[in-house]
Amino acid sequence: MSQELNRAELAEGVSFTSIRDRKFKHNYISISLLTPLEEETVTANAILPYLLRRGSKNCPDFTKLEQTLCELYGASLSADVGKTGGYQLLTCSIVGIDDRFALEGESVSAGCARLLGEILLQPNIIDGAFPEEDFRLEQQNLIDTIQADINDKRAYTVNQCRALMNEGSPLAIPKYGWVEKAREITPQAAAERYARLIDTAKVEIFFVGCGSPDGAREEFSRLFGALDRHPVPFRLPPIVEKAGAVKEKTVEMEIAQSKMAMGFRTGALADKKQMDAAKLMSYLYGGSPFSRLFVHVREEKSLCYYCAARFDSVTGVMLVDIGVERENQPAARAAILEQLSAVAAGDFTDEELESARRAYVNSLRSVPDGLSSLEGWYLAQILRGSRLTPEEEAQDIAQVSREQVIAAAGAVTLDTVFFLASKPGEPEKEEESHE
Repeated sequence: MSQELNRAELAEGVSFTSIRDRKFKHNYISISLLTPLEEETVTANAILPYLLRRGSKNCPDFTKLEQTLCELYGASLSADVGKTGGYQLLTCSIVGIDDRFALEGESVSAGCARLLGEILLQPNIIDGAFPEEDFRLEQQNLIDTIQADINDKRAYTVNQCRALMNEGSPLAIPKYGWVEKAREITPQAAAERYARLIDTAKVEIFFVGCGSPDGAREEFSRLFGALDRHPVPFRLPPIVEKAGAVKEKTVEMEIAQSKMAMGFRTGALADKKQMDAAKLMSYLYGGSPFSRLFVHVREEKSLCYYCAARFDSVTGVMLVDIGVERENQPAARAAILEQLSAVAAGDFTDEELESARRAYVNSLRSVPDGLSSLEGWYLAQILRGSRLTPEEEAQDIAQVSREQVIAAAGAVTLDTVFFLASKPGEPEKEEESHE
């Protein structure tokens, strides 16, 4: 493979992974804190990466921070919040040019690592609280982000389906939390939450790029080696193999186009071959413009505006979501299940299967094209206990047989249906979707 992957433990609960690929001209460094999703803490956690991104003790304001970034040849900082399994991921990252482009031979990558470490471990907390002005700006940004998720009706429908499907489980908790909780956070509470996270979170550090990771590894080893931490053990939740009684919920809103999401359980997935078969099956079923759902439900029957399936290998859940006119929802639902039965019965051509295989392999080939996509791929692999490369995954997918795809479809059971319906009398119209 073109990437060189190395992994080391810097301290208890702190891992450093380097992925070297000489085709890049920049280096990307990220620090992700993984913490269990809990209703009481998820919202306060979500504000922290954005507060940390605003500066540190050495860079207490944007002026000083921007000056430091300029000295690092225009390095850029980012922050993000994600979730995987029952865990929340809080990430701060920096991108900078490789050392070989520095005008005076200085180590840009070491400087970037130093700044990122300061932002994470030496934040601008004064008298036990984040600065009031910084906090209020990021609090409002968090509220706006949560509300934006609600206003995106397609994302809202999918998220509501997931929440209903996993009711009572950490998997049901939204990654940003809730607006009402965001309004309750204080600068002092955020600082207290930060201290707790630094003490207990699992820490994953990535260095991705063309340069040497040695300077960054030494910097983070020094910083984290000086801490007395008590990290919580990391364990992904077990996969729920089979659905029970189908859970259904309908919510009416004044919207232009109704939405529906259907959540499926995909079976035990006890080994890698079963997992690969489930992935390819989901692509054949609804993962590309050549899929059964797109061709037969959208194109042939014109029952929906978009129709796509997505598979989550961490939870073993396959989700189908569509944009549909309210009166067409029952027929669309029946057609979606009909196509699943067709795949389980082997009612698809070899050409369809190969088209799905090529589409999936092409998506894997694009992973090494970007620094952040490489980081995302290997972080997901590592959290699942694997170090599989995109090339190795493509080789495994190439070996999945027709019979394995049929068996994977036969193991799928419908768990949840969430319907976001336009109110009777509301005009419905097509909304653009390229999936």
